[in-house]
Amino acid sequence: MAAEKYPIETIRHSAAHILAQAVKELFPETKLGIGPNVENGFYYDFDRETPFSPEDLKKLEDRMRRHIKAAEKFEKIEYSEAEARELFKDEPYKIELMNDLIKEGEKPTFYKHGNFIDLCRGPHVNSTADIKAFSLTKISSAYWRGDQNNKQLQRIYGLAFQTKEELDAYVKRIEEAAKRDHTVLGQQMEIYSTHAEVGAGLVHWHPNGAIIREEIENFWKAEHRRRGYKYVYTPHIGNLGLWKTSGHWNFYRESMYSPMKIDEIEYLVKPMNCPFHLHIYKTKLHSYRELPLRYAELGTVYRYEKSGVLHGMTRVRGFTQDDAHILCTPEQLKDEIIGVLELSLFMLQTFGYKEYVIELSVRDPDNKAKYLGEDAVWNKAEGALKDALNIKNLKYRVGEGEAKFYGPSIDIKTVDALGREWQGPTIQVDFNLPEKFDVTYEGQDGKKHRPVMVHRTVLGSMERFIGCLIEHYAGRFPLWLSPVQVKVLTVTDRNNKHAEKVHAELLENGIRAELDLDTGTIPKKVRDAQLQKVPKILIIGDKEQEADTLAVRTLDGQVKFGVKTKDFIEEVLKEIKEKRLP
Repeated sequence: MAAEKYPIETIRHSAAHILAQAVKELFPETKLGIGPNVENGFYYDFDRETPFSPEDLKKLEDRMRRHIKAAEKFEKIEYSEAEARELFKDEPYKIELMNDLIKEGEKPTFYKHGNFIDLCRGPHVNSTADIKAFSLTKISSAYWRGDQNNKQLQRIYGLAFQTKEELDAYVKRIEEAAKRDHTVLGQQMEIYSTHAEVGAGLVHWHPNGAIIREEIENFWKAEHRRRGYKYVYTPHIGNLGLWKTSGHWNFYRESMYSPMKIDEIEYLVKPMNCPFHLHIYKTKLHSYRELPLRYAELGTVYRYEKSGVLHGMTRVRGFTQDDAHILCTPEQLKDEIIGVLELSLFMLQTFGYKEYVIELSVRDPDNKAKYLGEDAVWNKAEGALKDALNIKNLKYRVGEGEAKFYGPSIDIKTVDALGREWQGPTIQVDFNLPEKFDVTYEGQDGKKHRPVMVHRTVLGSMERFIGCLIEHYAGRFPLWLSPVQVKVLTVTDRNNKHAEKVHAELLENGIRAELDLDTGTIPKKVRDAQLQKVPKILIIGDKEQEADTLAVRTLDGQVKFGVKTKDFIEEVLKEIKEKRLP
């Protein structure tokens, strides 16, 4: 059978077995853990006192290729329990796994290729020769069975694809991703930092990062006010009773920080803003004529994430949601969802996301105990979201069991320049919280009615959104977002006075400009500005000073000579106003 006819998962799992075989041959004292396939490849966990080294990976790859060249057949074997225990008497992790299988009433099965035998359900490729494209990539540590109370093992990761062309293309994407890594560029461009002394997952915005965030927030606020949202601010902590009423304490507690006691009352740092917005609504009686009411807030929230999943700006413990809650009548719901969809897609397109994946997250019909509310309420909410997507002719996939405990949602994942998906806008319909908090409005009939609540973000969080933008743009922000929009460089000291005059004109016109009067060479100054991803670089020498013109260099290396300062400023201001993309 040709390799391309096997499911890729089978190829990757088989490669993991060949890796384990190579490890046992080169390092026979090693104890075997598990070796599953994962996205893009595989890994295998090993217990060995001496750490594996990068040089070891090369040796292991060579040994794996030797077995692949030998075309060793994968054979399924069954042993009696006594035979299996004797075979794996020196493999404690395999014995533990075998004991679990026997307890569950399963008969352990084994696969052999060459002289190597492993405990495994299978399936596998026909022979080792069916592994056509693989490489070992890195070594990390992992607790046995993912439990931090267990021993820490060494994990070797590998890639595996059906063809070498696919492997090479993936490696190229990974190399490009490394160049765009926001945890590297974010430090290099002085956008943000995190500090163990302060706390894991807590982002510090540096002046450059603060400028990017401020520009996005100003744009966000202007667009929301234009669309009828009212901006609010709410506290960072609240009475624990809020989240007991909302249901979060029962359904979401593992992601919330522990309560703190103040005057014998328990408070929480807020994990979300919705209870506060409902209390703002409840400060007065509302008529149906006032609805919809749209409350918006850039509210900072705190959620517990395990330390192992924290990553730069994209997975943090404190973050600012671009949050809003809409309270409307049931009749207004469809139009409100459509309005949020339009705003979300407008925002994504403004920032250069041309592709996105839409998912309709609904209940797990077989596990309704995980959710608040009656079937009729859920059916109505899911139907409203589905109708809005269909009206806008948007393609979507259904994520069964992906709904929040209080309501279904539309989740939009942005697709970046490397084809990776990132969680972006979310639109959730909620019939439950208005009831939990006894929220009402006076209807046309003079009676009290329950409004519907729409929870939504159109960017997600400022931290994750900007972290993703760094990678999407590879640090080359569009002019309107760039912390430094123009850098003015001089060729010699005698050009300094003229450069200072140009710099002052730029600042007077609201352009973020910096002046570099250092005595270094022009190539070095240009290189420094390029490392900081400055979109426009102005070079002023004797020729420019005499003619009162500028030499304008862009990040892509294009240079235009003889540009009048007035014309340059007009063009820059126009590009900023139009929010042109790079």
